[in-house]
Amino acid sequence: MRSDPAAVLLDMDGTLVDTEGLWWQAVAAVAGRPLSSDDVPHVHGRTIEDVAAYLGEPRLAASLTAAFADRVSRDLTIVPGAPELLSALAATVIPTALVSASPRSIVELVLPRLGHTFDLVIANEDTKRGKPWPDPYLEAARRLGVAPSRCVAVEDSPTGIAAARAAGCRVLVVRPEHGLPSLDGLRRSFRERVRP
Repeated sequence: MRSDPAAVLLDMDGTLVDTEGLWWQAVAAVAGRPLSSDDVPHVHGRTIEDVAAYLGEPRLAASLTAAFADRVSRDLTIVPGAPELLSALAATVIPTALVSASPRSIVELVLPRLGHTFDLVIANEDTKRGKPWPDPYLEAARRLGVAPSRCVAVEDSPTGIAAARAAGCRVLVVRPEHGLPSLDGLRRSFRERVRP
């Protein structure tokens, strides 16, 4: 369809899988203290390296990764509507990319549970700068050979939303508690955003 996006770029944590609580627990465990609302901008949607730096010790990145991986491997919840949207996208010619701030080791824990073969996977290691910089979304569009303005990015966190917008993507904001839209809903959202 002419009104379809050229590609759908999907965030992982908090968008396809409800892992934000697991990440919060992992950061609190490694930090050795409870987290508060003051920590949210420095933890939610950020790369592991950014959070380690925020905690004042870059060497904590390995501990954060291990603590998060342990929780993800034991308790992973797929966001409602994610299997249906991914299945519907697989039946189209619209390319899909997973664009995550998580390291590849975490992404590889999650991918088998999603039951979808992405045309491209961008993990934190694939760009010099992670979200909220636009680099991950720009790299995904570049590798897929499409203009960012013809892509719809599906995101949940302010950090990811900022990255996708800075890259020039159309952004569909979702919340894990509300679930993901249908493919028709995604197409409607994209068409509304591309009207002159």
